[in-house]
Amino acid sequence: MHLKLGRPSLEPYRHKFHLPRAADGRCSVTFAGVSTLLFDDGESAVLFDGFFSRPSLAAVALGKIAPNRQRISIALDRLGLGGRGPAAVVPVHTHFDHALDSAHIAERTGATLVGGESVANIGRGAGLSEERIQVVGHADTVSFGNWTLRFAESEHCPPDRFPGAITEPLVPPARASAYRCGEAWSVLVEHVGGRSALVQGSAGFVPGALDGWSAACAYLGVGMLGHRPHEYIADYWTHTVRAVGAGHVVLTHWDDFFRSLDRPLRATAYAGDDLNATMRVLSELSADSAVPLHFPRVWEREDLWALV
Repeated sequence: MHLKLGRPSLEPYRHKFHLPRAADGRCSVTFAGVSTLLFDDGESAVLFDGFFSRPSLAAVALGKIAPNRQRISIALDRLGLGGRGPAAVVPVHTHFDHALDSAHIAERTGATLVGGESVANIGRGAGLSEERIQVVGHADTVSFGNWTLRFAESEHCPPDRFPGAITEPLVPPARASAYRCGEAWSVLVEHVGGRSALVQGSAGFVPGALDGWSAACAYLGVGMLGHRPHEYIADYWTHTVRAVGAGHVVLTHWDDFFRSLDRPLRATAYAGDDLNATMRVLSELSADSAVPLHFPRVWEREDLWALV
């Protein structure tokens, strides 16, 4: 098998980085790499993942990792909450590139940390009180301010390099392998104003888990899809985008998460994924379904619902 060197260019997809900027007073979604998404309406906000530390490949491979407080502070300022904190921090699963910073962000902003028992053990390891941790299960619905979140069980895109649950409090610094996947989620986000979105942080799925759900758009994680066969990608689309009837899809989890956020985002290296292969299949599915594909711009308050 020939191993490709380097990484895909984002240039062929620049025309897809075109989501409308959110007007003042409108609901917005701000992307900050991987599956980090801030849903905000100016009054209340919900943060998915909040992975801002982004330790280098060498640090992940050779040592222990912990939240980088300086990088987290800079990122929270850039999110533009104006002194407000998110009401909730919601890791989509507990690999380090999703959950490393989640408990620290909850602690410093006053947010509730939301997820399964693996998320709870990250919170406990960071010293969060049980009152600041909310454990959810399949089909549970929780509300924070003007936002309602409904959870469905999901799966990680295969192969899951760190499978299993986090069964005891995880105290950083720790090896990356300690951040096992835990419970993976599909999350339906709904706003009192009628806007809705599916957040699918990892490119895995449970057939039928989203049947009967409806979302105007989908934030679709595509990490590792480029190494999966065509049939898997088609099934993933069917059980996420088609299942909820999404009319627009925004692609996430395509960037190199070993690169700090003070530098321009770039695609994951071919050794980890192949964005071009992913886009060939998704472009076909998008055309067949008449569901446009979009890429989000980092740090921009965007209003996907303006296109719906």
